[in-house]
Amino acid sequence: MNIFYRFLFPMKSNDSVISAIMLITRVVFGVLLMSHGIQKWSHFNELSAMFPDPLGVGSSLSLMLAIFGELVCSMAFIVGFLYRLAMIPMIFTMLMAFFVIHANDPFAVKELAFIYLIVFVLMYIAGPGKISVDHWIGTMLHKVQKATKKTDLSNY
Repeated sequence: MNIFYRFLFPMKSNDSVISAIMLITRVVFGVLLMSHGIQKWSHFNELSAMFPDPLGVGSSLSLMLAIFGELVCSMAFIVGFLYRLAMIPMIFTMLMAFFVIHANDPFAVKELAFIYLIVFVLMYIAGPGKISVDHWIGTMLHKVQKATKKTDLSNY
């Protein structure tokens, strides 16, 4: 009965479970967005002439920026490398898709961009979790910094 109460009314978070959920969310949404980037990349020649240009930089460059946000940044998002930096183009791409590209479309058409946008903003706020390259790098840097401080203090 105690396990049942702890399941229904948790008093503290389980960092390992939360990190695993963050990893699963990164993989699922990263792979889904990557599939859009791969599709754009594989049809680059056909899309470059007619791709929307919300920034006024030309259709080809807009397409390249969308591919970067959906493909390259998704890879970094999945493994949690330069996580928040990689998410900025992803969020920007979804903002453009929802508010500019599909601005006059019915909600059913722009719903997917909205879902991605909400998930990416929430994931940006939450961070990558412990199962990420950034966490590993941060741990290593913390150890180096800690060792450096001990060395600096021993010199006095």
